[in-house]
Amino acid sequence: MKLKQTLLSLTLVGGSLALTLAYAEQNQPASSSSPTVSSAPLVVNGSVIPSARIKLVTDMQIAQGHAASPELDHAVRDNLVALELINDQARKDGVSKDPNLQAQIDLMRQQLTVRAFQSHWIKDHPVSDQTIHADYDRMKAELGDHEYLTEHILVAKEGDAQNIIDQLKKGASFEKLAKEKSIDPGSKANGGKLDWAAPATYDKNFGDAMVKLKKGETSSTPVKSPFGYHVIRVLDIRPLKAPPFDEMKGRLIQAREQQAFGEYIQQLRSKAKVEGE
Repeated sequence: MKLKQTLLSLTLVGGSLALTLAYAEQNQPASSSSPTVSSAPLVVNGSVIPSARIKLVTDMQIAQGHAASPELDHAVRDNLVALELINDQARKDGVSKDPNLQAQIDLMRQQLTVRAFQSHWIKDHPVSDQTIHADYDRMKAELGDHEYLTEHILVAKEGDAQNIIDQLKKGASFEKLAKEKSIDPGSKANGGKLDWAAPATYDKNFGDAMVKLKKGETSSTPVKSPFGYHVIRVLDIRPLKAPPFDEMKGRLIQAREQQAFGEYIQQLRSKAKVEGE
């Protein structure tokens, strides 16, 4: 006989409890001692564990990659027994009466209810194929026909950006100045280099300035954005092929669903009497 370990993570209000359970796996043909899926009610000190809870946790574990089996059923039931015992002791010790805990439970209950309602609402308000195709065409138009490989130096003041431009005109190293002067933590260490991207993925001013540059050119004036002032150099340009519709469809539908539900929330707010904001 050997021991086989399985880890089940059960999501609880405000956190998670991970219990490691060991169960025996026979190295011989199944016998009467082998675990079987139980249909009996699970009762702990007189408290019945709802069958719906057992099914929920079992389904969660299967979704995480565990195979449906008598061993899984046994492990789930063991976990739920442990949870019930700990929860019962928490009630006896008065922990369950803690105001902060009650607030967390109330908030979690509300969030779960809202999530369920949102799911039902979205099903009742499906996004049309026509809308999704229109969104896809709009996305392709916004992305444009080319993507750019660029590097930039970001500073807080316009005068500092202009000074960097002047130094570059005199032959200074872009990479060295970026490492010394740039305040962009994402690109400073590698000399200001950015990944291939379409202009529409950047701040509008940055993208507009970028498309005016040819390969190898540097912006002649500082480019202002919400982050500060940029000095931009285009390293390369290549044709942009938009992702196929089937690849983007799921994301476009989700974006439309979130937008529609957000508008629904605003409708509710417009009719509600809210005090204390």
